[in-house]
Amino acid sequence: MTPIELQEELTSLYTQHADTIAKSSSETINNRRVKAMEDFVRLGIPSKKTEEYRYTNLMPYLKGEYTYELAPARFSVDLNDLFRCDIPTLDTNIVLALNGFFYEKNQIDRLPEGVIISSLAKASLEYPELVNQHYSRYADTSLDSLAALNTLFAQDGIFIYVPKNVVLDKPIQIINVGFSLQNLRITRRNLFVAEAGSQASILICDHTLCKSSFITNSLTEVYVGENARLDIVRMQNENDKSSLINNSFIYQAANSHLSSNTISLHGGLIRNNVFTKLDGKGANNETYGLFFCKEDQHVASFTHIHHAKPNCTSDQLFKGVLDDNATGAFNGKILVDKYASKTLAYQRNHNILLSKQAKMNTKPQLEIYNDDVKCSHGATVGQINEEALFYLRSRGIARKEAHHLLMYAFADEVISKISLEPLRERMNDMVEKRLRGELSHCENCAIQHN
Repeated sequence: MTPIELQEELTSLYTQHADTIAKSSSETINNRRVKAMEDFVRLGIPSKKTEEYRYTNLMPYLKGEYTYELAPARFSVDLNDLFRCDIPTLDTNIVLALNGFFYEKNQIDRLPEGVIISSLAKASLEYPELVNQHYSRYADTSLDSLAALNTLFAQDGIFIYVPKNVVLDKPIQIINVGFSLQNLRITRRNLFVAEAGSQASILICDHTLCKSSFITNSLTEVYVGENARLDIVRMQNENDKSSLINNSFIYQAANSHLSSNTISLHGGLIRNNVFTKLDGKGANNETYGLFFCKEDQHVASFTHIHHAKPNCTSDQLFKGVLDDNATGAFNGKILVDKYASKTLAYQRNHNILLSKQAKMNTKPQLEIYNDDVKCSHGATVGQINEEALFYLRSRGIARKEAHHLLMYAFADEVISKISLEPLRERMNDMVEKRLRGELSHCENCAIQHN
């Protein structure tokens, strides 16, 4: 199958089911589909000729026979029994999403006045003005064809709204579950809105609970209002047959702060795209990522941080560990507008190859149109430091254990950026087990197969 044939297959799939998809969605969501179709037809499936996807060949992962669910799956079992979080010291509001749809049996604790945690489809009907104000306002479908494809098929996902000056003490934990006995395409759409002066933390866990192959096209829009603070941690731990395309579009107002940290532990193909616009004076953005891949897996990160106003700061740090025949890619850009004076922007990408066959492509970029800025970027690709390894072995530490210690120290720089201490400790534990080859399922979740 060629990219053009896959594009035709997907457009045909939408055309066949357009009426059914439209009936399950509000006018707000449906109104965005026309432009999305135009952009998808114009852009097509990204190929290696597309600059942003130059080092990521999607076709081996996206082709094949897959079913598509047009409505929430009905299960007689309770997913809260099937899948429950088990970090005793991390108290969260847990929200389950099954195959891209808000799980109808979610039980959310009492929330502060005005806070909304809901199905996106339901919210677009109950709060049409609020959803219409933000939905598809930050996700520019002309930039990425898979973002356009998501907007075309989007029906449901998670909607989170934190009103002005409200502080959420309890983090929100979103658990995205892929569960099907057949190979399945999943479209997942989220919208997070943090109004001026608000504060919240969101933990997102991506999982597959069976051995089927899943292709997930996920898109999250984030609005961070003036003086608001939002911390987002995403943990990706899917089976090795799965492909995850994850687009995040982030808009930040004046003096806002957003910290994003993505930890990729398992998956056949993982592609994380982050588009951020700092559109208010004094906005601060921290974007971090850490991934591990082996065998024939591929993990790619793409970032586009747009400094549109003066006195904004951004910091990017991405690290990767690759083994066997694994491949990885980092393509990051810092764009500084001509009006964005006093910009401080930093970008770093560091990678370690554990085999001669593993390959990493990295392309950090600066595009600056103002002279009064401080910006830097850098990238490294190398192997284990033999001098450091020799030092540890000279202290009586076995080679294998010394190897693990160095890898753990390499990863810790990203893990340490997680502000929630119980979550940071658990992530440290999971990363250590991943490095030792002991992690197959999410170690902080009790999974029971009935």
